[in-house]
Amino acid sequence: MAAPDPWIAASRTDLLAGVTSHVTVDPGDARSGSAFEKVTIHGQPHFVKTLGYRTDWIMRVTGDRDLRTLKIWRAGIMRDAPPEIDHAVVGMAADGEGEDEDALLTILMRDIGDGLFPEGDSTISLEDHLGMLDGLAALSARFWGWSDDLGLTTLEERVRFFAPDNIAREAEVDDPPLPIRVAGQGWPRLVERAPALAELVAAIHSEPGPLADAMRSTPATFLHGDWKMGNLGRHRDGRTILLDWAYPGAGPVLWDVAWYLALNSARLPIDKEATIAAFRDALERRGVRTDEWFDLQLDLCLLGMTACFGWEKAMGDDAELRWWEARASEGARHVADEYPPLRA
Repeated sequence: MAAPDPWIAASRTDLLAGVTSHVTVDPGDARSGSAFEKVTIHGQPHFVKTLGYRTDWIMRVTGDRDLRTLKIWRAGIMRDAPPEIDHAVVGMAADGEGEDEDALLTILMRDIGDGLFPEGDSTISLEDHLGMLDGLAALSARFWGWSDDLGLTTLEERVRFFAPDNIAREAEVDDPPLPIRVAGQGWPRLVERAPALAELVAAIHSEPGPLADAMRSTPATFLHGDWKMGNLGRHRDGRTILLDWAYPGAGPVLWDVAWYLALNSARLPIDKEATIAAFRDALERRGVRTDEWFDLQLDLCLLGMTACFGWEKAMGDDAELRWWEARASEGARHVADEYPPLRA
């Protein structure tokens, strides 16, 4: 039996018809500017997220003017995710669409809060860690070779996510979002603590195309884009809960792995090298051969992730910064002819 078409209601009002109670909530790990509610529909608990270009700074810095999450929902990508992945979405509704900057997207989800990882820096179990890597491998294998014909997040936009000029407007408001404030402190710290790396990152921000093209020369799949603990959890049956599909697009699977390593480093039960090896094994088990491209793609994605989150690493401990500095240096070898700091 074919899966039903994704439900897109005519309006927020239609999407939330039947709500008998609701309360506004403020998830501690939610930092985008979106609004959240817990609601009850026909006696069942649900969760509602409402976002738009004017209210969500992440949409602005990633260039999302036309509700990319709705695009992938409409295209059936979330519906077609493998059974190892639970996105929890029931339906969506857009009030305004296209490039209307006042458009709002409402996402209705089952309330699966009990399965999410708690906030904080506590180490997760090895079983959960390996289970999520397997979930990522399942999602990637399901869409292996996928190309973007929907107009989603580009690799250039990913690399420049936190580029100083890209976040400048967000930093000028009266109360900038916390990640923007910390990035504003972190980029100068990177210059102090790792000046050669800072010079390379600045060159990539200025001209992301060569690195993006190098990544595009390796195999692509569908990218969720935000494998951070705040979006993750596990059901008792082992399925990975994967929420907030806000940065979708085509690209190298190791971008999502690098993102997972960068944002969850304090919570990993094994080191980064072992994590990478475990993911590679999970991908191979699902029939994806990795011998011809994996090492190159890894080097390039870790370089790109350093361009994205070098500011965050500059605000942390020395061992973490030096790991990313060393891995970025490995990636830089592959694009040495493209960036001025590497040509000498």
